[in-house]
Amino acid sequence: MKYYAASSFRNISNVRLLTSALNEKGFTQTYDWTKNQHAATIKDLADIGEKEKQAVQDSDFLVVLSPAGEGSHIELGIALGQGKPIYLHSENNDILDFETTSTFYHLDGVKMFVGELPAFIDFILSEQDISNY
Repeated sequence: MKYYAASSFRNISNVRLLTSALNEKGFTQTYDWTKNQHAATIKDLADIGEKEKQAVQDSDFLVVLSPAGEGSHIELGIALGQGKPIYLHSENNDILDFETTSTFYHLDGVKMFVGELPAFIDFILSEQDISNY
C-alpha cells in the first residue's frame, strides 16, 4: 500500500512522525519531500513539482497534515481528480470552521480528522488494512 504525505515545511516534524509510523507498519511512501532543501531556482521548483505530482499519482492514498501549504492543496486536487482516498488532519478545528475550511475538504473521499497526531495515525491504520494489499 503506497501513500503520499503532504504538508508544509513548517510541519516537517509531524510529517516525519507520520511517515515513520506508516512505514513501520509496511506502507510505502512514494516520495519524501522532507529531504529536500528549499528550491533556489525555477528549475528546482519544476523538478520538485514533477516528483511530487508523480508521487501523488503513484500513491494509493494521500495524507494531508494541516497546516498545509499551497503545494499540498494542489496535491489534494490531483488526488481528488484521480478518486484517491484522502486523509486530512488538523490538531484544531480549522478544517471544520466555516471561516477557515476549504470547499474541497468536504467532498466525498476526504476523511477529516481533528485531534492529536497519534490518534490520526491509528485512524489511518484502522482504515487501511495493509493485509488486503
